Amino acid sequence: MERGGIDEEAPAPKHPQQRPMKPGTNLSIDPRTKMTSSNGHAVPSASQSDSKLELFGFDSLVNILGLKSMAGQQAQATDSTGDGEDVGITIGSPKETEPKLGTMMGVFVPCLQNILGIIYYIRFTWIVGMGGVWQSLVLVAFCGACTFLTGLSLSAIATNGAMKGGGPYYLIGRALGPEVGVSIGLCFFLGNAVAGAMYVLGAVETFLDALPSAGFFQESVTVVNNTLANGTTVAGGTTISTPSLHDLQIYGVVITILLCFIVFGGVKIINKVAPAFLIPVLFSILCIFIGVFIAPVSDASKGITGLNMITLAENWSSDYQPTNNAGVPDPNGSIYWDFKFLFCLSALLGLFFPAVTGIMAGSNRSASLKDTQRSIPIGTLNATLSTTVMYLLSVFLFGALATREELLTNRLLAATVAWPGPAIIYIGIILSTLGAALQSMTGAPRLLAAIANDDILPVLNCFKAYEGSEPHVATLFTSFICIACVVIGNLDLITPTITMFFLLCYAGVNLSCFLLDLLDAPSWRPRWKLHHWSLSLIGASQCIVIMFMISWTFTVVSLALASLIYYYVSLKGKAGDWGDGFKSAYFQLALRSLRSMGANQVHPKNWYPIPLIFCRPWGKLPENVPCHPKLADFANCMKKKGRGMSIFFSIVDGDYHELAEDAKTACHQLSTYIDYKRCEGVAEIIVARSMSDGFRSIVQIMGLGNLKPNIVVMRYPEIWRLENLTQIPSTFVSIINDCIIANKAVVIVKGLDEWPNEYQREYGTIDLYWIVKDGGLMLLLSQLLLTKESFESCKIQVFCIAEEGTEAEELKADVKKFLYDLRMQAEVIVVTMKSMEARTELNASAKKDPEEEHASAQHRIRSYLSEMKETAQREGRTLMEGGRQIVVNEEKVEKFLYTMLKLNTTILKYSRMAAVVLVSLPPPPLNHPAYCYMEYMDLLVLNVPRMLIVRGYRRDVVTLFT
Repeated sequence: MERGGIDEEAPAPKHPQQRPMKPGTNLSIDPRTKMTSSNGHAVPSASQSDSKLELFGFDSLVNILGLKSMAGQQAQATDSTGDGEDVGITIGSPKETEPKLGTMMGVFVPCLQNILGIIYYIRFTWIVGMGGVWQSLVLVAFCGACTFLTGLSLSAIATNGAMKGGGPYYLIGRALGPEVGVSIGLCFFLGNAVAGAMYVLGAVETFLDALPSAGFFQESVTVVNNTLANGTTVAGGTTISTPSLHDLQIYGVVITILLCFIVFGGVKIINKVAPAFLIPVLFSILCIFIGVFIAPVSDASKGITGLNMITLAENWSSDYQPTNNAGVPDPNGSIYWDFKFLFCLSALLGLFFPAVTGIMAGSNRSASLKDTQRSIPIGTLNATLSTTVMYLLSVFLFGALATREELLTNRLLAATVAWPGPAIIYIGIILSTLGAALQSMTGAPRLLAAIANDDILPVLNCFKAYEGSEPHVATLFTSFICIACVVIGNLDLITPTITMFFLLCYAGVNLSCFLLDLLDAPSWRPRWKLHHWSLSLIGASQCIVIMFMISWTFTVVSLALASLIYYYVSLKGKAGDWGDGFKSAYFQLALRSLRSMGANQVHPKNWYPIPLIFCRPWGKLPENVPCHPKLADFANCMKKKGRGMSIFFSIVDGDYHELAEDAKTACHQLSTYIDYKRCEGVAEIIVARSMSDGFRSIVQIMGLGNLKPNIVVMRYPEIWRLENLTQIPSTFVSIINDCIIANKAVVIVKGLDEWPNEYQREYGTIDLYWIVKDGGLMLLLSQLLLTKESFESCKIQVFCIAEEGTEAEELKADVKKFLYDLRMQAEVIVVTMKSMEARTELNASAKKDPEEEHASAQHRIRSYLSEMKETAQREGRTLMEGGRQIVVNEEKVEKFLYTMLKLNTTILKYSRMAAVVLVSLPPPPLNHPAYCYMEYMDLLVLNVPRMLIVRGYRRDVVTLFT
């Protein structure tokens, strides 16, 4: 290609001056946006005129994706406002945001702070003494495996794409849907908020144990094993001092308020404070390990033997003993330990599992991370593995360090053996619990703000926090919960529920990864490859097993709370389509079911009506009403107990390229209206040159396999004389003929305005005028009407129209036998042609005389045909109507008119009290004027307030056999 004068060094054109906009406002730009010249051809905009890739519209793509233009332009950064929204361009200067965090300070340190808690310092040695070394190893490995598998699942989901704030809630919600996400997310928020109070109380209690003089109130003293049954005192008892509840409340509230101020300072302040909490904790653990290796010291207790293989062998097996409330072995203790392995292990599990929770602390701060897809997997799994290895090593060291009696009675054995003294451990306990409380109070409000920002529950709108700002309202609410729990002081009944909430969240993460990995949708491409759906299933199963092993009562309580939230969200929450795994599962299940059904015809026993409902009225509706209100009510009447699918469609006349957006808007309005009417169905809008062309297209292509619509439902054009004498009859006849050719059943509703809604009741009969074989469709429709409350009080009458010479009684017996085999209860009445010829007295409620209308119809048809013939003779052509050639047989016209007259008078004679009348639809005669057919139909429906005109198709929809 020649250069053709293209200037390689030409500077990039500047963007036109924009009006001032609020920082952070997004402007969606369509890459196809263009100017139009006077001759109608597209002209590129100024920013595209000098582009080398003008043909592809590359500049727009560059701006949207935030890439650098090949012409040297610097694209602006994008700002995605949510899942599924259009990508936009940020106009104006972006709002300053908090500094983003890396893997160490953003994930690893928070997880480590949350995992390393008070359990390791004051209960771990007791667990080793009670369960023995080997059961403690099983316990630690089992809990560690649970959190590690959860970490793998978390890593897989987090590396499957960009991740916003909300951590596990965001992951679960986008995988399992908003209802599950919000229910588990709120439970996880509540667990983190109450856990913060639990950590604060643990820190205060340790502080008051170390410095009893710091208390304002007198301690409560409990003496164990020094009182016999007769009341005499025995020496050698154990004295246990417990801080006053009021001291716990005072110090707890003060510390919670201080932590709240730190959290209010934002991520920058938290990052500066976090190492001050973590480094002393790590140093205290190092001091414990040093003390273990140099034990025993000169003044050590006799129970501390130092690292000894004999001690390890003695502590290898378990020794479950009755204990008091403080955990000290006591023959008369109130807590009796069963000697069954699973029961004992489950009890220890409830004590130890909080020591491995906290792996979600990093993902809770996902909005503050530089690279979530790298930081969350590395930081979470490293924190999980390092703490699990430390716990496993500690089991061996403590098992070889001291006798079983020392392990069970010395609650602060770790502080006793620590080098250089117990004060280091007290500091470590206090700072570890305060660090865990800080991380809980940091993650919980961000989780609540993320739930509120998704705008699923309007009641949470007050907790919203805009991007780049701190969730101050959510932080204040979290602090209020913490303070309230601290004031209660006793969390014995709450802490097991906290553990359940954490496990519920872990199970949700594992199930999310399991579902996504099993479905393997095209969008499922995680960068983290060390996962498999089987591992996620094992992790989820572990979480559920642990929940029931710890306490089935609290498990039921937590599941009930999550279920209540789920139910509330499903009722009051706003619908959100996040492309969750359940939608993908439904899609794949639908595809599999569709393939399994094959292309063969469905057996009559499995036949369901799938109505294709024509919403476009013969006439006008208000602009805000996309469908006749009673069509949805009638569609519900064609379903048994709500089962089945309806397809509501309408046709927009015009050019598709010009009206495509209008059609999308109309489709959305129609879909919203269907949901408002509580009718299970889908909406479709097509653009066509004419109504006939549009219907002919949709009747051919709508549906897949055996899920194609099988019944076309439309309103009878009662106003055709007032609107258009030629177009409406031609379109109406064309639609019926298209249905017959496409092998679709037809149901035409006359008197739709009077059709009862779900709150109205009808009494009388449902009358069927069974003229031709229709596969039993008319009988099936009558039975479906009886299943609705509106028609449940009605009875069915079947009228058989018999030709001359037919044995009426024999026909009646045959029809009764047929209805009996179909399990239908109906009265059978045979009407012969001879009885139809008899003169019928006019019903007093009839608005028009059928005989007079018959004469008027004859006159109108003669005038119409006469005018048509004159026009054809004048123009020298054959008879034409609606662009098609027709043949007029005046004898047949008269015969058809007379037949409709007699059928109408018969209906008026027998069906005066009918709630609805069903009659067979006569097919339009071939090459017959559409105007004449409309006159026939008008005479048929005359004076009948509510009628269904039904035509079946070439197959049975009911069967006699079981």
